Amino acid sequence: MDSSREFSDLSMSRTECPKCGAIWINGEHRWSGTGVKGNELDLAGLVCNRLGDSQCVNPSKGTNGGDTWERRLNDLDTFAKKYGEGESQWWNKE
Repeated sequence: MDSSREFSDLSMSRTECPKCGAIWINGEHRWSGTGVKGNELDLAGLVCNRLGDSQCVNPSKGTNGGDTWERRLNDLDTFAKKYGEGESQWWNKE
């Protein structure tokens, strides 16, 4: 083997939250289960700020903003008012 060969500085890090299973690959949040690129603030609003404890590794834990369950419920209520028909169930249009 040639000892003059140069090697890259490429490295990879992986951190997993022991509380919820969310992962960070090279410091980038990924949703557990899907691996889709996530948003730490949304994760905080949906999970960490409600269920997180001292095990939580999300750097945005405790920060307000992002997506929340209240925001999602408000979005559904707005949708229901816009597309609903009185007391009918807008999601059950058989």
